Amino acid sequence: MTATAPKPPQTDTEAFPPLREAVPLGLQHVLAMFASNLTPAFLLATAVEATPEQRTLLVQGALLCAGLATLLQTIGFSVVGGRLPIMMGSGFVFISVAVPLAAERGLAAVWGAVLVTALVQVLIALNIHRIAWLFPPLVTGTIILVIGLGLLPSAFTLAAGGATAPDFGAAGHLGLAAFVLVLAVVLNRWGPGLLGTAAVLVSLVAGYLLALAFGMVDLAGVGPAGWVAVPTPFAFGLSFDVIAILTMAVVGVVNMVDSVGTVNAVTQAGAQRPATRRELRGGILAEGGSAALGAVFSALPTTMFSQNIGLIALTRQMSRHVVTIAAGVLVAMALLPKAAAVIGATPPAVLGGGVVLLFGMVCAIGIQMLVTDGIDQRALVIVALSVGLGRGLAGVPDLLALLPGQWRPLLESGVVVAAVVAVLLNLVLPGRPRRPDTVLA
Repeated sequence: MTATAPKPPQTDTEAFPPLREAVPLGLQHVLAMFASNLTPAFLLATAVEATPEQRTLLVQGALLCAGLATLLQTIGFSVVGGRLPIMMGSGFVFISVAVPLAAERGLAAVWGAVLVTALVQVLIALNIHRIAWLFPPLVTGTIILVIGLGLLPSAFTLAAGGATAPDFGAAGHLGLAAFVLVLAVVLNRWGPGLLGTAAVLVSLVAGYLLALAFGMVDLAGVGPAGWVAVPTPFAFGLSFDVIAILTMAVVGVVNMVDSVGTVNAVTQAGAQRPATRRELRGGILAEGGSAALGAVFSALPTTMFSQNIGLIALTRQMSRHVVTIAAGVLVAMALLPKAAAVIGATPPAVLGGGVVLLFGMVCAIGIQMLVTDGIDQRALVIVALSVGLGRGLAGVPDLLALLPGQWRPLLESGVVVAAVVAVLLNLVLPGRPRRPDTVLA
């Protein structure tokens, strides 16, 4: 019997595979990013002690914004959109500042900051070639590492049952979280095909079902939820808080610079070539423009999901239309409140087990970026001071007691401090690598 030759890679972004191939490939993209996309909604709901109805709205908003942003990226509009197979979803890096802002100032302040950040991101996108040199891998990796370290405490709080749980830290919560975490690691390392690609999602579903069997899932919000409905615009209102805006905008700038690498990674993985200037500019503009959707439909700014790049390399399918199908699935799911209510009922411990791995991966990605150009004595000093000051202030917020109350949150998360210190030290310490002659050429 003659072995069937593997299909040649499809490197043409304009190719449209037969639907019998395109639909399953699109669903794989949804599964690969699903858990990561909804995690910010769950964490925000926990921070503000949201009602079941509010949790449903946050889940719907995350699904709808991810779908619409992906459509803007794959289909494009004028100069906006890279017209590449790029999945978009709620940005993890924004959680570290959005959750404390939501807890202290309310969701309205978060969405107001998201709207202004979208405008800042569009301006940055138009001038990305002028500022990208300020954020080499050393700086960006340091900031992402600080973000990941800041997220981990919230993961363990969830694993213990959530901050408001009367039995916080009970064996049932911790055992459930451990089950999800161990299963995710096992599937990621040894799961075949889609089981490995969507390991976190599969583990969350398994944990959800186990919690359901033990009566740990509150489905009170499912019954009142409708079957079909468009997410309510501005459901939580808008307010414009200077500190919230500044904090969110700093993270938005860092995130966009990092996305330059993501666009190039997509074209390298699927077509073995660097991204063109139009693809880079269009992709970054789509990321900035689509962030405004979050202010309307209650979701954090959308960003490019790097985990889907591995799926492109694995399937050897570069068609943007495949990802357009995935975007359509997300939009369709957003219009089903009852399904969103079921998802929104995920117990904190189940989510905690999954995000321990996800947030740990954020730290690992930061470390991976740090070693891109090697770590010498100069780099060690930059990393040490940035991480030390950023996480040190975040760990002992009482040090900032003398600051006016409205300015304290700008420094308490540690992200803004780490970003400013890393950029400044990289500029002033001698031995900085020579700036490239061309950026985003």
